[in-house]
Amino acid sequence: MTGDMDRNPHQTRRIPHLVAHRGNAREFPENTIASLRSAIELGASYVGFDVHLSADEVPVVIADDSLIRTAGRPESVFELSARELLSVEVTERTRFDDRFSDIRIPSLEQVTELLAAHPNVTAFVEIRKPSLRQFGGPTVVAKVSERLRPVRQQCVVISFDLSAVHESRRVGADAVGWILDRYDDRARMKYEAFKPDYVVCDRLKLPTTAAKLWRGPWAWVIYEVDQAADALALAARGVDFVQSTAVRSLMQELK
Repeated sequence: MTGDMDRNPHQTRRIPHLVAHRGNAREFPENTIASLRSAIELGASYVGFDVHLSADEVPVVIADDSLIRTAGRPESVFELSARELLSVEVTERTRFDDRFSDIRIPSLEQVTELLAAHPNVTAFVEIRKPSLRQFGGPTVVAKVSERLRPVRQQCVVISFDLSAVHESRRVGADAVGWILDRYDDRARMKYEAFKPDYVVCDRLKLPTTAAKLWRGPWAWVIYEVDQAADALALAARGVDFVQSTAVRSLMQELK
């Protein structure tokens, strides 16, 4: 009987939650107030963004430690103060030509103010590894945690770096997630020992079979998902969240 139910075409499909990766990054420069606000206005209940520290150890929201890709400038985030970085335009001209102007790197404080205005929105906040190498895990985690404190209950702190995730939990993060470098038995043993609230993984790193993903006291978040068919197939394997830059189209297709 169970097998028949599994094959029933009228059975209710499991729909994953959508995380707007770097905001509505298909339509606006990524990791900006404009991009994050657009995702929220489209109805996203979950957003994701990246954090680095400036030269004077202030958390700013940007994915790369280099400014080349988003701002077309040769400097590193680590070479400029927060005041200097907040004046840098990140209009991504290679993607948008001259469509945008006066869109700048936001501070983490500015983004938390946006979150505070939308208390039903949850943010996945990724602490980037180059900052951890540059300043050390305890310093970065402390600075990020301090800025997130007013909206702590709305945030999930995630990183590829397990020690940073551990430290974030130790200093009081409400929820943490560890991003997989690879999906294998060794990683599974670490996850089962640590028991993060979320396990985050690139879709392309998963086994190509339709087998269920590891079960545990965590929720799965899979990124690089732009098609509704992929999102639904992942949900059938036990995935709870899919992360995408295709916010508008995927949201419409998953309704």
